[in-house]
Amino acid sequence: MNKNRTRKVSSEPGNGFNSRGLGLRIQKKLASSMSSKSVAKVFIDDQTGQLLDNVYLLVKEYSGDKKEAERITKYLIKVTIKIAILMRNDQFNNEELDLIVDFKKKFKTLVMTVTSFVEVDFTFDKHFLSKSFAESSNMIQRLIARHSKEKTKNKVLHVFQLLGNTDFLEKVFTPDSKYSPIMSKIAKQLDDLMESGVI
Repeated sequence: MNKNRTRKVSSEPGNGFNSRGLGLRIQKKLASSMSSKSVAKVFIDDQTGQLLDNVYLLVKEYSGDKKEAERITKYLIKVTIKIAILMRNDQFNNEELDLIVDFKKKFKTLVMTVTSFVEVDFTFDKHFLSKSFAESSNMIQRLIARHSKEKTKNKVLHVFQLLGNTDFLEKVFTPDSKYSPIMSKIAKQLDDLMESGVI
């Protein structure tokens, strides 16, 4: 057995956390637990990985807690890959597929709102954003309810409770704050993902 196989994927300099590498490891773990042989290869691409790395940096800067930032990012990756694996294995019923369509519309609107708030001064509305994150959380929990344990639903709740926290939102969207450089990168990456059709 090759002992190097279990070695962690190296992180980018200065970051200390590599979302794409983590995504690939989680994919293998989840895929190996599926009984179906038709599990498709799912991965975190470079664009999405860079976005997740910046979400990690944002949460770390806000919370001052590296472990919490890693936890949030891991939860995001795990749930995203779980949904992708279920989707590619035709595990969702018609009601859940309709929910996915509704979620994509909701999420695209949320992404456009986030980028607008970053790029256009004096448009930020923390209550609107907080409500949008809560609605997105609810939709994902409903989507995975039939396929996941309560633990997974709690992970979704944990992520969106932070992202939709009004104190967090108010701080990270404050113009010319210490968060502004990261938020500008996140907004640009979200724009790129929409243009490429990923979102």
